[in-house]
Amino acid sequence: MGAAKIKKGDRVVVLSGKDKGKTGTVTLSMPKDGKVVVEGVNTVVRHTKPTQADPQGGKVTKEAPLHVSKVAHVTADGKPTRVRFETQDGKKVRVAVKTGDKIDG
Repeated sequence: MGAAKIKKGDRVVVLSGKDKGKTGTVTLSMPKDGKVVVEGVNTVVRHTKPTQADPQGGKVTKEAPLHVSKVAHVTADGKPTRVRFETQDGKKVRVAVKTGDKIDG
């Protein structure tokens, strides 16, 4: 599948869907499925039965995964950008297409 262009901890903006325009931090990346979970975006309500761990049960709000094509990396000025890979000093690094800035360290 190749290297992931969006990783855990990245700041992203949603490009389409009900949460279009919202920004958040990636809390979970699933490169094999091509999905990411973004903090505070694409929330769903799940009704849970009482268990020993949660004797009350009830409604639980949590974030559902988004397809990676629906999000874009955010630059320092808050605008979305695509990500490309470059080799710098013998290392493969992620670079913002719009600004040319290095994303990784």
